[in-house]
Amino acid sequence: MNYICKQNDIIMEAVIQKKATMFRLPVDLIDRLKEMARREHRSLNNFVECALLDIAYNQPNDLTKAAIEEARSGKLRNATPVDTSSVEAMFKSMGL
Repeated sequence: MNYICKQNDIIMEAVIQKKATMFRLPVDLIDRLKEMARREHRSLNNFVECALLDIAYNQPNDLTKAAIEEARSGKLRNATPVDTSSVEAMFKSMGL
């Protein structure tokens, strides 16, 4: 069976053997997932499968890991905010 999954603007295509399984999830989570899938015109199964594939196989690189750790550490809380009112203002507020 050919499998095509579009996640984060990346199209993954592969021949994958599948096995039916069952999960017990909170009703509100299922409802939210159904709505998210509906907005993307996808089945619930395809939506959840793509999300799980993304989690299982897309690992952040070292730079992204460092940025995540920096954000979680709280070091950026006292940083001067970036002015996004214009490109010129943004560059100036960043010291560029």
